[in-house]
Amino acid sequence: MEKHGRHLGLGCGPLIDIAVHGFILDTVNYREFCRRHFGGFLEHVPEIEFKYDGSVMKTAQIIEGSGFRIDWPLWERDGATCTPCYHGSDCH
Repeated sequence: MEKHGRHLGLGCGPLIDIAVHGFILDTVNYREFCRRHFGGFLEHVPEIEFKYDGSVMKTAQIIEGSGFRIDWPLWERDGATCTPCYHGSDCH
């Protein structure tokens, strides 16, 4: 989220997307996470289409490089797939 707008081609696969949405629904913990890591609440705009460009593993590596622990087997499950984009955009 902190790299948004830098056109790095980041995103998650379908399995991680489900987990992220589950976390967002836990609004108390999601709000605190956003405050602690980003200084304020981050809005979520659901994406509806997945592209298959191989950016899932790149995303995991960048997240890990930012100091977060990665559950590699979870990310690798969708490693060959791609990230969500909204219709009409080329978000990568």
